[in-house]
Amino acid sequence: MKFKLIIEKGCEEEIIAKVHSANDLTRKIEDLVLSYVGEDEMQVQGDYELLTVKFADIECITVIDRKLYVIDSKNNKYRTGGSLSELEERLPSYFIRINKSTLANERQISCFKTTFSGGVDAIFKCGYKEYVSRRCFAEIKRRYKV
Repeated sequence: MKFKLIIEKGCEEEIIAKVHSANDLTRKIEDLVLSYVGEDEMQVQGDYELLTVKFADIECITVIDRKLYVIDSKNNKYRTGGSLSELEERLPSYFIRINKSTLANERQISCFKTTFSGGVDAIFKCGYKEYVSRRCFAEIKRRYKV
């Protein structure tokens, strides 16, 4: 296998991969390329300062008391601006909607658990728990062909 990277300032970015057949590696490369949106972090408001949080460290983004919060991998909650739909357009494809007020980093979901009432909760690696709407869970199942 050969690898070639050419860096030319000012030219249009293009990624071409020549392979014999598609496999897990080519699908991962395709997902990585298509999910990259040109940035990998966002500004959030801490208690007394502005902070930068990498997308990979975000567990979920949710609305609490009509305010938008980012929850990171240490279960810290930070305020952020904008709307959930604006963030959904900006974030990489591994952020999925799990209910009408929450976007989840699917790489940070440790499992889905059914509740006593028949609903489903997403359990994140940091321990945070958020319910998954029936409509969104149906879409998640279609995405993973479960």
